[in-house]
Amino acid sequence: MNTDRQRRMWLVLGGATAALLLGIATTALLATTGAFRSPHPAIWRAPSAARCTAPPLPGQVVQVTLADMGHPSGPGPGWSGMRMMRLIAHPTTVTAGTVSLRAVNAGYLTHEVMVLPLSTAQAPGQRPTGPDRRIDETGSLGEASRSCGAGAGDGIAPETTGWITLTLRPGRYELVCNIPGHYLAGMYTELDVTGR
Repeated sequence: MNTDRQRRMWLVLGGATAALLLGIATTALLATTGAFRSPHPAIWRAPSAARCTAPPLPGQVVQVTLADMGHPSGPGPGWSGMRMMRLIAHPTTVTAGTVSLRAVNAGYLTHEVMVLPLSTAQAPGQRPTGPDRRIDETGSLGEASRSCGAGAGDGIAPETTGWITLTLRPGRYELVCNIPGHYLAGMYTELDVTGR
């Protein structure tokens, strides 16, 4: 083996050993300073909605999950098309009569769920928004926007639940979050109500 080759081999081994020792030392330092015991939730893990639960609700119950990626809902390039938020209903079809919505905020931001009739010519997510980045609430049948309570309030806080009970006739309805910017970010879905 020539000396240049030996020198390169020792340099590679020395570099690998130094990198390994640096990694071990960094891990030990972080472990002793408590960096691995952060009280903040990991960004990839949604909080559980465990602070409160809804009481037994009358009629058919639709579970509505309100979710976001934890980003502020301010205007910005491409914001309206990014769909960083979701409003998910299960089931999406119920029969006419008493229907309760149980809205669980599994995100990091305050949300709400409002029920609006949807005409046959409308598609979910197509309502115009105003300068305040909200849709027109005219015709709303009600909303769940109270943390740990029924009906309207100041919004459903993260890790809490809100609910509302309505009498719905056959037709199409849009469930929306009308907090500024949330509708544009994807917080809407369709609820279909069929005849008995």
